[in-house]
Amino acid sequence: MSQIEEGQELGDEAGYLIYNEMLIDHFTHPRNVGEIENPDAMAVVGDPACGDYVRVYINVKNGKISDFKFLTQGCPGAISTSSIATELAIGKTLEEALMLTDNDVIHAAGGIPARKAHCSLLAIRGLHEAITTYQSSLPPSPQRG
Repeated sequence: MSQIEEGQELGDEAGYLIYNEMLIDHFTHPRNVGEIENPDAMAVVGDPACGDYVRVYINVKNGKISDFKFLTQGCPGAISTSSIATELAIGKTLEEALMLTDNDVIHAAGGIPARKAHCSLLAIRGLHEAITTYQSSLPPSPQRG
């Protein structure tokens, strides 16, 4: 086993994960956790590589995300980024919410440990699936000529 010499930096291989204050806050005080009774749509997505998954629920009012809640089984990164994703999406139109990416979540979080980047996409993937489910349940709009 090799020893770390004074002044030597630890790389990703060291196994350390450093979460910033925003991620810690969203992990210890997650926003919008829970279920929505009678949601307009829901979705469940997961990452088989690490075992994390998220169940998301949305309500839509006047074409905007009026409520977005989640239940996550996963690491602090999955929980905190799911919380951040809800804050990013609530109030957005469906089209705006569909344009949100995991990079938007990472940016809003002030960065996340590189080894946890895959966690940031769970809630956004779930949101996109829930929106698609919601849109497919709507009656077809009249054709304009």
